[in-house]
Amino acid sequence: MKIHFLGVGEACDERCPNTSLDVTAGHGRRFLLDCGFTAPHLYFACCGDPDELDAVWISHFHGDHFFGMPLLLLRFWEMGRTRELVVAGPRGIREKVTAAMELAYPDFMARLRYRLDFVEIEPGNGREIAGTSWNTAENSHSQRCLSLSIADGGRRVFYSGDGRPTGETRTLARGCDLIVHEAFRLDEEVENHCSVRGCLEFAGRAGVKHLALVHLQRSCRERARDMIAGLTPERGLHVFLPEPGDIFCL
Repeated sequence: MKIHFLGVGEACDERCPNTSLDVTAGHGRRFLLDCGFTAPHLYFACCGDPDELDAVWISHFHGDHFFGMPLLLLRFWEMGRTRELVVAGPRGIREKVTAAMELAYPDFMARLRYRLDFVEIEPGNGREIAGTSWNTAENSHSQRCLSLSIADGGRRVFYSGDGRPTGETRTLARGCDLIVHEAFRLDEEVENHCSVRGCLEFAGRAGVKHLALVHLQRSCRERARDMIAGLTPERGLHVFLPEPGDIFCL
């Protein structure tokens, strides 16, 4: 699996695009995890084939995680997409994306020349998408948010979306090869968000090999980089702070 970090920032970071992952699984299957304000332009800058994307995952309905959907759908129409697109997320995914599209480009959904397959993936109700296994668990966040695990053969990636870990997300992450987790602060406890320190504890308990920290508060990024550089590797855990455009392969 290849994970392309299109963006790794939080909602208001003027220097770092919103967190969004472009994931390529076996046999060229391609998924976009979260699609905030800045994600579509970054995706299209690296992919010129309108039919290549298999599915989009929306972890929750805050703007920096799904307000890019109208532009994504419009650009696919402009480029001549004809292939069905899976749009997966929590309960209400169809209604939220349809409402956002109607606000951005009224009456345009009916003009799309490709079908949208809206798929709700609630905890305990995993789904197979493009030959990969998708499962979810609920985080602790200001708005309901689901973490996602994608399994492709012997490889498995966990993506937190936003929010603090729960017992359910700890179970979902256990044994994954890579955890991509939001870490809004360094070690302060913040309501509805995780911290770098909290992510280290979470990854250690999950027994993973790699931990990528994203969605850091813009004022904390450099201090987080220093903090990570000073860590002593424990139990083989590799911790890193990806930059926009970085690629990580499993």
